Amino acid sequence: MHVEIGVNAKRPLRLENPVLTASGTFGYGTEYAKIVDIQRLGAIVSKGITLHPRRGNRGPRIVETPAGMLNAIGLQNVGLRKVIEQKAPIWAQWDVPVIVNIAGDTADEFAYMAERLDGVPGVAALELNISCPNVWEGGRVVGDDAASSAAITAAVRQRTGLPIIVKLSPQIADICGAAKAVEDAGADAISLINTYVGMKIDTKTARPALANVTGGLSGPAIRPMAVWLVYLVSQVVSIPIIGLGGIASAEDALEFIFAGASAIQVGTMTFVEPRTGLRIVEELPAAAASRGYDSVAEMVGLAHQARRS
Repeated sequence: MHVEIGVNAKRPLRLENPVLTASGTFGYGTEYAKIVDIQRLGAIVSKGITLHPRRGNRGPRIVETPAGMLNAIGLQNVGLRKVIEQKAPIWAQWDVPVIVNIAGDTADEFAYMAERLDGVPGVAALELNISCPNVWEGGRVVGDDAASSAAITAAVRQRTGLPIIVKLSPQIADICGAAKAVEDAGADAISLINTYVGMKIDTKTARPALANVTGGLSGPAIRPMAVWLVYLVSQVVSIPIIGLGGIASAEDALEFIFAGASAIQVGTMTFVEPRTGLRIVEELPAAAASRGYDSVAEMVGLAHQARRS
C-alpha cells in the first residue's frame, strides 16, 4: 500500500505504507527503536527542530483531558547543528525514511534550515511546523494566515529540492485558502491537523494546570474535527494530504483516507500504546480488502463520491 509524496520534487518521497508518526510524539525515532520495529512504519516524523537548541517551557507541560491531552512542551530540542551531526547519521542507516519537522520564527529562518538540511543523508523530506500552538502564550502561530503560510513555503521551496509538507493549524481563519496558497507556493503535501489551543484549570488551586496556561489539545477528542477539515481541504487542493488527529486504529485511518487523506500520522495514541502505528500497518490492508480495495489510491476521497451519488 505504497504512497508517493513530492512527485514534482527533485527527490520524491516513496512510502512503503501510509502510516507515519506525528511530530513531537516519537522523539527522533531512536527513543522507540528498542521497543518498536520502526522499519515497518511508512515514515518517521522527527520532533520539531529549531535553529538553536531549546529547553522548552517550564513544567507542568502535559495534562490529561477527556479523550485526549494538552501539551505545552515548547519545542524542546537539540537544535539544527546536532540534528545534522548526531541524528541524521543514524537515520541514514535506516530503511524507514525520516521527515524532519522544522520550526522557525521567520520565513528566512525556515529557508535557512531547509538549505542546511538539503542533501543531508538520512533526511528524506521536510515538514514545516508553521502552526505550533504551544510556544507562544495564547496560541499564536507563525503561519496564521494564507499570506504568511505561502511566504514561508515559497522561501523554503527556493532553497531545497526535498519534498515539502506544510503542517497547518486548524484554527487559521481560512484553512482552505491557506492550503491552496501553500500548494501554489510549492508545497508537495499538507499535514492536517495540528493541535487545537486549549486550557485546563486545577479546581483545587484555581490556577491553570499548565505552566504555559494554554497547550495544544490532541487525541481522539479532536478526531471528528480533523476528519472534517481533511474533507474540506481535499476539495481545493490536488497535492496529497496527510491526516492526523486522534487516530487509534485502522478504522480511524480509513475514515481519514475516505475523507481525502493519502496518508496518516499517529500521535497521541503512541503514548498510550507505542505499537499503535505498527498495529495499523498490520491491520489496514485487511480492513481495505474487506471493502474490496487493494491500494490507498483507490480509497482516497471516497466520501466525496458517496455524497455526489
